[in-house]
Amino acid sequence: MKRRDFIRVLSLAAGGLVPMLARAQEGDSIWDMMSRGRVLNEADREANSVAAMQAIDTVEPVLSYDTANNLLLAIAQYEPFVVAGGWDEVPQEAYQLILGNSRAAVVALKRRLISSADLAMADRVDDVFDAPLDAALRRFQARHGLQITGQVDEATWHALNVPAEARLHQLRLNLLRVQAMAPRLADRYVVVNIPAASIETVEGGMVARRHTAVVGRIDRQTPILKSNIHQINFNPFWNVPKSIIRRDLIKYMNENPNYLTEQRIRIYDGKGTELQPTDINWATEDAVNYNFRQDPGPNNSMGNVKINFPNEHAVYMHDTPTKGLFGENSRFYSSGCVRVDQVQDFVAWVLRDNGDWGAPEIGSVFASGERLDVSVKSPVELHFTYISAWANRQGTVSFRDDVYEFDKAGKVSFEV
Repeated sequence: MKRRDFIRVLSLAAGGLVPMLARAQEGDSIWDMMSRGRVLNEADREANSVAAMQAIDTVEPVLSYDTANNLLLAIAQYEPFVVAGGWDEVPQEAYQLILGNSRAAVVALKRRLISSADLAMADRVDDVFDAPLDAALRRFQARHGLQITGQVDEATWHALNVPAEARLHQLRLNLLRVQAMAPRLADRYVVVNIPAASIETVEGGMVARRHTAVVGRIDRQTPILKSNIHQINFNPFWNVPKSIIRRDLIKYMNENPNYLTEQRIRIYDGKGTELQPTDINWATEDAVNYNFRQDPGPNNSMGNVKINFPNEHAVYMHDTPTKGLFGENSRFYSSGCVRVDQVQDFVAWVLRDNGDWGAPEIGSVFASGERLDVSVKSPVELHFTYISAWANRQGTVSFRDDVYEFDKAGKVSFEV
């Protein structure tokens, strides 16, 4: 091609090349990107993400007899593979690999994803990060609860390098957990799965809805429990727990003396008399002797709704004003309670037998700011549990990090 022809073609293609080059990594030339047809359009990448989600989004509940049977099949597949040596480690050079790259580390990445059946077997494994590898990596990310980016980010690289033996241990341990709990399940129930930071509403042996959750951080763990959801508080007050007063609120007030006023948190003594922040000695733990209550409103830590169930841990489920956390990989931020995404739909499902409590009606109550407590006509069985590995009828196996190290401790029974 003559120089002037090349310049003309390059000028015409600039709109496509600019985003292509923006995705290029060091070591990829323009010719690398153009010559091998390695660039998928946005629709193709989105289709790969949708396919990845479809592989995991089946109707079997994480906690069910179906999952127990599926785990048995997964164990039978993993055992001979582990005996044969498992999969090789993906080198650090694979970090940040993405569609269109050409690296030696791509070969290791492909072999790793072939080993876990995310990528189809091939006669020859080359060093091109091509469209099938993009689809396989997105599938792997979906199975491990990671953001589906198609890029080997830090969380993905670490998940790729968990040994096969460790994954088999998870499968065996979680089979025992599921087998122990499945016989005790009602026909209609809610499961909060702590390692996945997710919620399932289940009826007739099938998942009705799945919700993303935020659960307890490692030093303030969400407890394992069994209870029944019996009450919904709309536009609630928030009574600040003593543990949060001691650990957080005193610190915030020392950093910002206007914190309570800005957050609309009021102070009361044992007789119900309201005090002022200046009445408290914030240099000590004097504050734990008083009651702190946040007014309803957009900044309330409960958001628009609180979901109550009897338990000895004083925890509950609730909405939140900080919904951005639902989009993160690791959602372990709470002080033990569980925050619920798409909470209107969740509450509507819980209040099914109360009549006239669909998501639109609930949204109207949210918007009104009206304080309202509703007893659940048919209390819903609730399980906070710890399932870090499961499988579905399509043969797709999902894993999550052992955030509270219950797997490491070999914990099977939680005595709830």
